[in-house]
Amino acid sequence: MKKSSSQNKKDDLQKIEKKVVALRALIEVSAIISSTLDFNKLIRLVMEKAKGFMNAEACSILLYNKEKKRLEFDLALSRDDTISDLLKNKVTLEIGQGIAGWVAKYQKPLLIKDARKDSRFYAGVDRLTKFTTRSLIAVPLLGRTGLIGVAEILNPKRKEFFDEDDLEIFQTLCRQVAIAIENARFHKESIEKERLKHELEIASIIQKSFLPKSPVFKRGPLSLSALNISAEKVGGDLYDFIELDNERIGIFIGDVSGKGISASLYMAKVISDFRYIAPQSKSPEMALNRLNTILSQAPRGMFLTGIYGMVDISPGTIFLSSAGHPPFLWLTGDEVKVMEISSGPPLGILPVDYRSIKISLKKGDRFLFLTDGVFESKNKKGERIGFDKIVRFVKRHMKEDSLLQHIINYTDSFSKGIPKADDLTVVELRWEKAR
Repeated sequence: MKKSSSQNKKDDLQKIEKKVVALRALIEVSAIISSTLDFNKLIRLVMEKAKGFMNAEACSILLYNKEKKRLEFDLALSRDDTISDLLKNKVTLEIGQGIAGWVAKYQKPLLIKDARKDSRFYAGVDRLTKFTTRSLIAVPLLGRTGLIGVAEILNPKRKEFFDEDDLEIFQTLCRQVAIAIENARFHKESIEKERLKHELEIASIIQKSFLPKSPVFKRGPLSLSALNISAEKVGGDLYDFIELDNERIGIFIGDVSGKGISASLYMAKVISDFRYIAPQSKSPEMALNRLNTILSQAPRGMFLTGIYGMVDISPGTIFLSSAGHPPFLWLTGDEVKVMEISSGPPLGILPVDYRSIKISLKKGDRFLFLTDGVFESKNKKGERIGFDKIVRFVKRHMKEDSLLQHIINYTDSFSKGIPKADDLTVVELRWEKAR
């Protein structure tokens, strides 16, 4: 039987009214999205608005956890405010499980008129919450990076089940919900990155405060200088100049395993322990033995290579002890000697007695102590500079006053366009007194 003209007009009017409702809902949701970027507040406001416009008993959002590959309840709005927390703590869904899992898997919306008759319906949620699901709409929330989650609206109050017009309205709203979630997440991540950046800058300042106030130290014929460059904001390389008494000066260079925050924290501990131990130790090997004992109690996996030198100014001698550190260079006359002295293992690994050597200093002698970041630098082809190239470079420039800066410039030029993979530290000792 054909509908009368007046009935057709009535139906058209109802459709127009629904579209006006949908448009009004969309405008109001857009206004909410513009009003706040607080993720939790935003999602609650948007879904409360959707629930009101759809005149539904309940609605929920399940977010996709990419690491666990599961859907997790983020929000559930119904008559009972405790249901949301209950679902958050008790229920997760596998992709493909239940109506929401099916929608997540196939990324297609579903309109279910009678949930109890649908084989995909998961009744476990109803049993847990004592809620009765009759009709529902589930829509995938899709963003620029793929699946965000699934939004559901349940049980219309004024009719038996949802219809196609309801599906269209809810889909329209959910497109805005997906945008809102992405914007809120992006804002949250931006704030977190800024916070982390600020904290790293503070950590960098604090870490630098553990190093000597000046990278240059002079006492009589002895001159010391250093350059320390971290691969990241904070790092694990360290050096120290310490006045043991009026005649003895300690020189320490070390390289903590790893880099970043964990290495920087360990570095701060090492310097603090070293400064406590060094004045009480009569020789560099005694200091390393004591430091090794303390560091052996630190968390596993953290260790330190290092060289400690003790200069006695009056006789013009230096005693040196190494803990697994790369060789140092001795520039004397026109010669560059690679000094591979007897070395114990890195500090903090196992009990051992370190040993030292004695060198008598001559006028013009220079010593270069390096961390492995200097010769481990790589170019765009993945090739390392290598220790031998650094030695050859030093031989060509051994008469230069600013030798440290030349070395750093050389590594920078070699690895141009490649982020630093490790911290770099160079310490130079000069002796200007004739024996």
